[in-house]
Amino acid sequence: METAEKIVVENDDEIEINYRGIKAMPFIIGNETFEKLGAIGTLANLQVYLTTVFNMTRINGTMLLNVFNGTTNFATLIGAYLCDTYFGRYKTLGFGSIASFLCLSEGFLVITLTAAFKNLHPPHCGPEDTQCIGPTPSQMTFLLAGFGLMVLGAGAIRPCNLAFGADQFNPNTESGKRGIDSFFNWYFFTLTFAQMVSVTLVVYVQSDVSWPIGLAIPTIFMLISCFLFFMGTKIYVIVNPEGSPLTSIAQVVTVAIKKRRLKSPRHPSPSLFNYTPLKSINSKLPHTEQFRFLDKAAITTSGDEIKPDGSVANPWRLCSMQQVEEVKCVLRVIPIWAAAILYHVGEKQQYIVFQAMQSNRHVGATNFQIPPATYNIFAMLTLTIWVPIYDRIIVPFLRRTTGKQGGITILQRMGIGIFLTIIESLVAGLVEAKRRDMAISRPMEGIHGKRGAISSMSAMWLVPQLFLGGLAEAFCAIGQVEFFYKQFPENMRSIAGSFFFCGMAVANYVNSFLISVVHRATDGSSTGNWLPEDLNKGRLDYFYYLVAALCVLNFCYFLVCAKWYRYKGAEGSVLDIEMEAKN
Repeated sequence: METAEKIVVENDDEIEINYRGIKAMPFIIGNETFEKLGAIGTLANLQVYLTTVFNMTRINGTMLLNVFNGTTNFATLIGAYLCDTYFGRYKTLGFGSIASFLCLSEGFLVITLTAAFKNLHPPHCGPEDTQCIGPTPSQMTFLLAGFGLMVLGAGAIRPCNLAFGADQFNPNTESGKRGIDSFFNWYFFTLTFAQMVSVTLVVYVQSDVSWPIGLAIPTIFMLISCFLFFMGTKIYVIVNPEGSPLTSIAQVVTVAIKKRRLKSPRHPSPSLFNYTPLKSINSKLPHTEQFRFLDKAAITTSGDEIKPDGSVANPWRLCSMQQVEEVKCVLRVIPIWAAAILYHVGEKQQYIVFQAMQSNRHVGATNFQIPPATYNIFAMLTLTIWVPIYDRIIVPFLRRTTGKQGGITILQRMGIGIFLTIIESLVAGLVEAKRRDMAISRPMEGIHGKRGAISSMSAMWLVPQLFLGGLAEAFCAIGQVEFFYKQFPENMRSIAGSFFFCGMAVANYVNSFLISVVHRATDGSSTGNWLPEDLNKGRLDYFYYLVAALCVLNFCYFLVCAKWYRYKGAEGSVLDIEMEAKN
């Protein structure tokens, strides 16, 4: 991996770019790691917090958390647009780090206050209580205000950090390309490590020591995040924005509609108007056959005026072939992005915490019980173990075998992850069926509030599905981030980063919708409600099988999209390119 490399770009002015590669990573990844420690430190145990401190039903608590996560991830699209259009990644991250600290700490403060003061949350509901009092409208308003502040703080950092980190490597050298590939792997490695700390140390403090203290710790992490980012300022490669990329997309669509009646040229590449600004950061793209109706935006007519420097006088009347191909890049990504939505639905087990709450969580014969939210650590542990093995052993081996830069193509990597969600959901259904049977036939002594008997099945049986979920994330989630970064035009890389989070956002809403539909559709049916408060009276295993069926359909859809897809800068199809690589 490259450490430091200087490139001189010859334009009107000489610009020396000093790529520091791996030397900049401690500051960039450290910034994101501590930001995640802060955010996840609050969110990791929030599902338990809503159902215990705020006495929400499991359905309402899960749906509220999904809506919050979805809104937070959608907010990244706004931050990415401002970054790519006006401020650039460095300024956006700098502002975002400070704003994130202030907003998140305010949000943490509000949520901490709801835990610390009795008037801000409902009365405690003990195991002996048969009826619990829910939150009042004013208490809910105060809680949602804390959520709103956290949404504002998270919108700026998440989409820009990935692109900013990849900017530190020279994309024109082999060492730089390998550095970018490894960066995405190690980014998720350190990010997952931060999550592991959150769901162990912070969750333990929240569950067994004090909610106010456990919610205050993340604020300290956010402060460290700010310091780390600004410490690396002198060695960063800073890419300036080129203006709104969405304006260019709008121009292409508008001009194509205006010229829709024109006849497409038989040989588009030499016939279409083409112009690329000298200082453009975007790579030059060849003509592709997909979405040929957009080519009409680059057909020159008698009313189109060309300036002496080769650019157009009115970009709303004529666009370049380069602009058209950049729009095609974005359009081609969208079907692949859509497949990622159901991937997230299958990969994130919504009821894993509640399953753990109604399972035997004791460690051996001791009295110590693992907190329910901590079981997610097994998925994270899988990813942290797998990523170094994949990056340092499997990829070099596959690279020698296949001749591909990443060992396998990005779409192949994503496909493996999507396929694993099918196995994960099936295993989850089988384990839940066993947990429920043992809860009915051999329950443990004791009851978890009004939510039913505790199964004698060890909660460690939940580990296999979590292992598969971590493995799916190592393939598909990291593959998605790399795919969006490489396939979007260079001036849209922050927006590319936000696409990953937008996929998660839609998945959150789909999860809420799916849970709501299943809950209502099965209530009063012959099989009984699949998702009641007491999982022992429901059929959560059927819900997992339903998710598995959706994942099968999603995998088939992804295969069709992958076969149709053309990589950026390639004139042929994916299959054609792979055949050329073998010859």
